[in-house]
Amino acid sequence: MTGDKGGWRRPRSLRTQLLLWLITLHLAAAVLTAWFSFLAYGNLVHNALDDQMRLVAESYAGGDQSRTPRLLNSDAVLEHGAFVVQIWSPDGSRLLSSSWPDLPMPLQPRPGFGDLRTGPQPWAHWRAFTAEPGTHADQRRVQVLQNEDYRRQRALRRALLEGLPITLLLPVALLALWLIVSAASRSLRAVARDVASQDERSPTDLPLARVPDEIAPLVASFNHLLGRVRSAFATQRRFVQDAAHELRTPMAAIGLQIENLRSHIPAGEATERFNQLEAGVTRAKHLIEQLLSLSRQDAPRRATAREAVDIEVLLRESVSQLMVLADARQVDVGFEGSIAPVVFAPAAELRSVFDNLIDNALRYAPEGGVVDVKLHAVSGHGVVDVLDNGPGIPADAMTRVFDRFFRVPGAAAGGSGLGLAIARTAAERNGLRIELSNREDGRGLRARVHLPAEPEPEKS
Repeated sequence: MTGDKGGWRRPRSLRTQLLLWLITLHLAAAVLTAWFSFLAYGNLVHNALDDQMRLVAESYAGGDQSRTPRLLNSDAVLEHGAFVVQIWSPDGSRLLSSSWPDLPMPLQPRPGFGDLRTGPQPWAHWRAFTAEPGTHADQRRVQVLQNEDYRRQRALRRALLEGLPITLLLPVALLALWLIVSAASRSLRAVARDVASQDERSPTDLPLARVPDEIAPLVASFNHLLGRVRSAFATQRRFVQDAAHELRTPMAAIGLQIENLRSHIPAGEATERFNQLEAGVTRAKHLIEQLLSLSRQDAPRRATAREAVDIEVLLRESVSQLMVLADARQVDVGFEGSIAPVVFAPAAELRSVFDNLIDNALRYAPEGGVVDVKLHAVSGHGVVDVLDNGPGIPADAMTRVFDRFFRVPGAAAGGSGLGLAIARTAAERNGLRIELSNREDGRGLRARVHLPAEPEPEKS
């Protein structure tokens, strides 16, 4: 792998690093094995052929003096390594006979083995053995030669033959290495899957049963970190819940006192100020209820019983419960359902999704405006559209409206900035998806909830 400046850099994958190192070591071992085989067998071939040369020379020197070597051609000498036998006169000055007369090699002055050259060509290297002079004055001198290039080729062929099983087994060994490394890294991938499947609201410790000893300290440290994260989340939830619970009672008392004071407020500016005070208290009570709802959703998810919820019935109930707010703001609420889907989820969480979306539409629709709730199918999938004719959402704020406590600049007072965050959290926990977009006519907002596909009925 190359870096930004064209230099080589180490791969970041441990599996790739292990494979590269193991492949390099195996290739180096194969090359070294072939090289040592070449040296060892070359030495063995060299010694064996030297012994044969000595025996041939001695057989001609001590045998029948009239015996002459059989003529050879160049193929036999150069390709097959046949011995070239030279018979010289007793004084070594004259070549009497040769099995290959084309070889211009003089008799060596010293007996024994020697390495000779007749030219720069590779086949011009020769191994020679010169027999000792005989005891009789008329005894002929004998010299045996063999092509050195044939010896090297024979040693090389033998070394390659010895290394052939290693070469053939190398792909199998590399495949086995790849499988072993993949199996060893499977535990790392399992840990990664466990981390990826963690619920951010209730992270759990990773199991150490199948974790290799080398990464067990890392996983243990990660579990310790998760424990601190859980503790921080629990502390935060307890603070929000305790604060909301503590505020509910005094805010309810304040609301009751304000209601009792209404008949004592004179008309005019005092009444206007009183109405503003009452609206602020109502908003504070609504905010406290939403904080409680948000803290419950942030709590670790327990095994809540899922039930078959008729979405049409649920929407009608939500619209009916929010009619008090609609009547107070003189908003016309309509419902239209063309399908009757069933969703398997806790009814309370589904109600939280639609209650917050409808409540949000009622609050941002102008007085005397219209809010429509439509249950229908789009491309074969069930959706719920909550439509209002309010100001909509600016394009630059569309990505932030699900953030907690975020309110669109210039929005009317009364909201807390938590309704959409609560709705999305509950939707994601149950496989629903909320999509916001401004209406095509530029008048209002459309909040579309994509319902999960209905499970197929079990075959009996």
